[in-house]
Amino acid sequence: MLTTVELPIWALVLIGLLAAVTAASHLLFPSVRWFFRRRAERVVARLNSKLARPIQPFKLARRHDMIQNVLYDPDVIRAVNDYADEMGVPDNVAFETAQRYAREIVPSFSATVYFGLGTRLAKWVSRSLYRVRVVNPRSDAMAAIDPDATVVYIMNHRSNMDYVLVTYLAARDSALSYAVGEWARVWPLRPLIKMMGGYFIRRKSLNPLYRRVLARYVQLSTREGVAQAVFPEGGLSRSGALGQPKLGLISYIVDGFNPGVARDVVFVPVGLNYDRVLEDRVLAAAAGDKSARFKFRISHVAKYVWRHLWQRLTGKFHRLGFAAVAFGRPVSLTEFLANHPAQTTERLGAELMERVRAVVPILPVPLVCRHIHAAGGKIERSTLEALFSKDVARFRAARLEVCMPRESGDGSCERAVNEALRMLEVRGVIRLADGIVEVSDKAPEVIGYYAASLQHLAAT
Repeated sequence: MLTTVELPIWALVLIGLLAAVTAASHLLFPSVRWFFRRRAERVVARLNSKLARPIQPFKLARRHDMIQNVLYDPDVIRAVNDYADEMGVPDNVAFETAQRYAREIVPSFSATVYFGLGTRLAKWVSRSLYRVRVVNPRSDAMAAIDPDATVVYIMNHRSNMDYVLVTYLAARDSALSYAVGEWARVWPLRPLIKMMGGYFIRRKSLNPLYRRVLARYVQLSTREGVAQAVFPEGGLSRSGALGQPKLGLISYIVDGFNPGVARDVVFVPVGLNYDRVLEDRVLAAAAGDKSARFKFRISHVAKYVWRHLWQRLTGKFHRLGFAAVAFGRPVSLTEFLANHPAQTTERLGAELMERVRAVVPILPVPLVCRHIHAAGGKIERSTLEALFSKDVARFRAARLEVCMPRESGDGSCERAVNEALRMLEVRGVIRLADGIVEVSDKAPEVIGYYAASLQHLAAT
């Protein structure tokens, strides 16, 4: 027993490292985790004192605990058993599949990352690129929402800037949880989005087990009061027009809602529009190709950021016009179920999209493009200015969400037309000569793309 044993140096070093890791995991790591968790709790307490809707404990729970809550739900267990029978695999293999789905979906929210980095970065990006306007905040309607209700923002999807813009604008109210497509499951977006409270979804998955795991997470977070932002169109609008709703996430919320027992769910319609959508040419070019796929490439982002910084350093950068947001009339799920007991999800989806459509802001570039497109791609500038001013007066009389430069009288319309034409001319989309505005051969589909964002005004 006391015999000397000789070991090579590498084996001794390996044993020492393993012993150190074991000691740290049992003695040091729990203390370190406790220290940082205490600090995080104090940060959240300070934030909750300022937020209109405090961060819910469910959002702050350990990710492991949330995953367990999802996996051991009776509906998920039944789905695991059905999956095992269908695929002819053991139950433990099916359970591991469900566990992989849950790990993929459930976020790892960090209040420090969200409010310390995310919202500040979102504010800087939004305000550096655009003139941000909240056209109709509906502060009275928002203040009237039950403080205990779960708020779900229903938005049209114009650009990937939507995530950034709404995160910035909602920072004073609460921390939003987004459903993000598979395109963002790349480094460094994936860990950042998870820490911001976003969760990834496979929009094309028909796997019943996956859908059940996703549904259970959405239902648990809704039941626990987590504020959410949902894009019912499912993806970016390629035509520029508001698309038909895909009711997956909304149906999960409705199916998991128990009136009179669970807290109410209030849907808040939000309309978004831009004078310049960053992805406009790519989206417009792919409008007729449903098979086209868009992938995130860090090289493209780096190239754009570098060009943006260079333009700022050389004084050549001009902001991309307006980025405008308007809020519609909220819809209480409790009241909607009482009034529409049949075909609830379909009716609710149609009602919410109609309310979103009603508050999509009317901006200078889309309105100018609407008249150029209606004229067949060629119009006199004087005629364009007259039609533009007439439309603005008519829309304002109809109490629609109009966003124009802040000048009195007709000056705002004249300035709006000049700025819109300058933006389009700089990009080479139109030509201006002898008082004539004409669409160029360079990406002519862009004019129709912006005109389609006001398609809902056809009957106005």
